[in-house]
Amino acid sequence: MTTSPDWERRSAELWATIDNHEPEEFRKRVDALAAELPDGDPVAAFERACAFDSTGHSDRAVPLYRAALAGGISGIRRRRSVIQLASSLRNVGRAEESVELLTAERQQPSDELDDAVSAALALALASVGREREAVAVAVAALAPHLPRYQRSMANYARLLVEPEETER
Repeated sequence: MTTSPDWERRSAELWATIDNHEPEEFRKRVDALAAELPDGDPVAAFERACAFDSTGHSDRAVPLYRAALAGGISGIRRRRSVIQLASSLRNVGRAEESVELLTAERQQPSDELDDAVSAALALALASVGREREAVAVAVAALAPHLPRYQRSMANYARLLVEPEETER
């Protein structure tokens, strides 16, 4: 389950050139690189899933993301697997499942992909008709990155989903 620095470098180089390849050719190159890993390696399943996803085949990516997660993929790739699985599920019409996965993922320890989790969740929420909540998630994720108005935007996001108080 450990990849070598050379393998990681070659993988990064291949992904950097995705736009230089026809989709089928790119998938073949990713498959060849993944085949260098031991049978059952969750990183291989993840990389293949990413290749299908990135070339317009979310339906074929879903089982591979699930295999990567079931195989114990770890580190940042684990979180990427969840985000990308949820996004693919939304793309194939299973947005409710996407919302469930991403809502649970928001409870995981914070890292550099927190905003990606929120962005994917906002899209999934919009897909299931929960637009107000989607806007709240998106604005709350954006607020910390604003040069000003962070506090106001965070409060506005919260107020979008809190029940309105009745006047007494």
